[in-house]
Amino acid sequence: MIILLISISITLIISAVVMILASLLAKKTIMDREKNSPFECGFDPKGSARLPFSLRFFLIAVIFLIFDVEITLLLPLAMIINFSNISAWAFTGFIFIIILLVGLYHEWNQGALEWAY
Repeated sequence: MIILLISISITLIISAVVMILASLLAKKTIMDREKNSPFECGFDPKGSARLPFSLRFFLIAVIFLIFDVEITLLLPLAMIINFSNISAWAFTGFIFIIILLVGLYHEWNQGALEWAY
């Protein structure tokens, strides 16, 4: 019992010493105005909060999220190939990919993927 108490004490002391040394050695010595200011998605945080937001960044983020979620829904198809009917599996995967491609074509046709007009 005493050995367990001694080993826990030594572990806690070593952990505390390492954390104190790390915090002392990692202190910033150069205070720069740019490095000390918060970074808010490319906007100046000290400016007005009512500046117009570019819809292109928003649309690209939404498109990325939609396709990311659809890819995560598509990946389990590879896992269930051994447990399902191959024709039903192929039909489901084909329809899902067709929906993805139609959505991508629509976004491309509407000009949502273009950065400059």
